[in-house]
Amino acid sequence: MVALKKYSLQGEELGDAHVSEALSGAVAHSQLVKDYITALRANVRKWTASTKTRAEVKHTTKKPSPQKGQGRARHGNLVAPQYRGGGRAFGPRPKFDVRLQVNRKERRMVVRALLAEKMREGKMIVVDSLEMDDPKTKVIGDLLKSKGLDRRVLVLGESSFIEIAGETNSQLSVCSLQHENLKKSVRNLPWAEFKLVSEVDGYTLAVAHNVVITQAALDELEEQLKKQK
Repeated sequence: MVALKKYSLQGEELGDAHVSEALSGAVAHSQLVKDYITALRANVRKWTASTKTRAEVKHTTKKPSPQKGQGRARHGNLVAPQYRGGGRAFGPRPKFDVRLQVNRKERRMVVRALLAEKMREGKMIVVDSLEMDDPKTKVIGDLLKSKGLDRRVLVLGESSFIEIAGETNSQLSVCSLQHENLKKSVRNLPWAEFKLVSEVDGYTLAVAHNVVITQAALDELEEQLKKQK
């Protein structure tokens, strides 16, 4: 079991927040982490770059020079790639079905392992609550700076769920105004980023130097782990 430092929004120390061994001891193979992050970055690409071939270029079909008699090379028309305004040879074309698939269990395993790594390295702190009445960038900035978190900080908040009535009890994550003031406060800090714990991805975790998580978000991670098991 790992104990994380717990603070208030004003930076006062409130003791420790204990994390179960199942969450803090999570590990993933380095190749799995690499494949997952590679897939994330590759799937961001739009693959929309497109150039016209000589068959698609609209140009005059006039022969640029006589076939014989002038000692020049033989050219058919001005849409050839060697002419200005001609078609592009071997240029980029739109690609389809190039997304890399990552299994849900693998994604969960990588995210959990990266979170656990931050915990073991002492790069994660817990805040009792981050609810704010008004957007206050100075409050969040003072909290992060007082703890020495001035390099690429990821702030994680708890998600909002609604119950779905049916044959099986299920939940659906929905957008809410619960963290609206917090998001507005964090986005003014160039080195900080806010995400819900249900939306966090491995790349964001990998590039973050430190993680600030709310107590409710930490409890949500523990609950998700129990359900998955």
